[in-house]
Amino acid sequence: MKEQQGQVFEAESSPKDRVAPCFIDFEASSLDLICSYPIEVAVCLPDGIIHSWLLKPAPLWRDWSPEAEKIHGISRDQLEADGHNVIDVAHALNELIPEVTYCDALAFDSFWLHRLYKAAKLECRFRLESISHILTPQQMNNWVDVRRSVIDELGVDTHRAANDTQILYRTWQKISL
Repeated sequence: MKEQQGQVFEAESSPKDRVAPCFIDFEASSLDLICSYPIEVAVCLPDGIIHSWLLKPAPLWRDWSPEAEKIHGISRDQLEADGHNVIDVAHALNELIPEVTYCDALAFDSFWLHRLYKAAKLECRFRLESISHILTPQQMNNWVDVRRSVIDELGVDTHRAANDTQILYRTWQKISL
């Protein structure tokens, strides 16, 4: 299903007796934590609905890594043509995301979240936390193996934000049984 604000689709929903967390993921122009910026963001809400946007680069966002492009498969030309305005995306995230959302790469994701909201000149109205905050030590020990099995089951490419949020959501579902 296509929406004005970006792509929307549904992951397999969580069992009704427990509420899933919200997950967020970014893809970026590079892994440089000084110059990089977000090029794609997706959020998987507690009900399994995934919202995803390509981001049109803000005027001062010039960093670009051909190596990163080979990994995520998103070109700068594609962002210019199909990307959404950072202001619109930041507003949408503020509306969609509950009080807290979780990620699996806090240092990187918090940097790109900050860059997005700074470029949009908006205040982020939710908190970003590491998924480790909601996992037991045993779940943390099992995370890598369960994640790998989820990727195999889903048959999706990693390093695309929507796919990565679906992987986080499904891994959490399996690990928290």
